[in-house]
Amino acid sequence: MPRAVTPKHRMCRIVGHPLCGSPKCPSLKRPYAPGQHGIDRGKKLSEYGRRLLEKQKLKSIYNVRERQYKRYFERALKSKEMTSEKLLSLLERRLDNIAYRMGFAPTIYSARQLVSHGHILVNGKKVNIPSYEVKVGDVVSVNEKSKNIPIIKQSIGRNNIPPYINVDVDKMEGKLIKLPRRSEIPVEIDDHLLVEFY
Repeated sequence: MPRAVTPKHRMCRIVGHPLCGSPKCPSLKRPYAPGQHGIDRGKKLSEYGRRLLEKQKLKSIYNVRERQYKRYFERALKSKEMTSEKLLSLLERRLDNIAYRMGFAPTIYSARQLVSHGHILVNGKKVNIPSYEVKVGDVVSVNEKSKNIPIIKQSIGRNNIPPYINVDVDKMEGKLIKLPRRSEIPVEIDDHLLVEFY
């Protein structure tokens, strides 16, 4: 059965956050759900509705499906660390997200495509699995044959690099130098609502 895909700008408005990375994102002007009653929907959200919205927002930020999200949450739940911190650390270390954080792509969606099409290397080897978990010390780089791809050339050096990543813009490569801490992860989310959902 094909996956149902919500248009990106519509999802941006549903969660009230510019997930698409576009400066012209409709959610910046209209940060409420689409539809006739969208502007009033946020005022009427139940506690469950607020939790669900935060979960949808996080899934959209990292571009993961429900089944993948549940697996990450179950791993975080078994950890000795705080569940929300572990969950975000796991999501943050996905290869598609690391490629995005390093500035190899303008959005998480385009970073996923770059990984899937074999344009991204880990420790010099091609990895085409977006969910691949990057480990501390791993070097993530752009395939030599892919360095002239316009979307990569236009994106490189434009992102704000978080402190757990080092990037050599000229070489188009970077390294995960430590595990991400919650305070360092540039994601605006209510951690408590995420944990309380389940």
